[in-house]
Amino acid sequence: MPPVTIYTTAWCPYCSAAKSLLKEKGVTFQEIDVEKTAGARATMVQWAGGRTSVPQIFVGDRHVGGCDDLYALDRSGKLDPLLKDAADA
Repeated sequence: MPPVTIYTTAWCPYCSAAKSLLKEKGVTFQEIDVEKTAGARATMVQWAGGRTSVPQIFVGDRHVGGCDDLYALDRSGKLDPLLKDAADA
């Protein structure tokens, strides 16, 4: 299964909301705190196509976006198939 990765900071309410949704879905994810992990912010910005805000969420190599993007995928019914595809890969 491709990993679900979320770049965060400890104090970010959007990060907490995104992690809550992933936990509700039963998704195991790797959390990388960009303030505690050396070089993590630069890696995130490069991987996210220049986006500098947190959270930035990835399913495998696919950039999902931030918290609003994650919730929009869920509302549109596209998040579960994306997560299932990741689980089946």
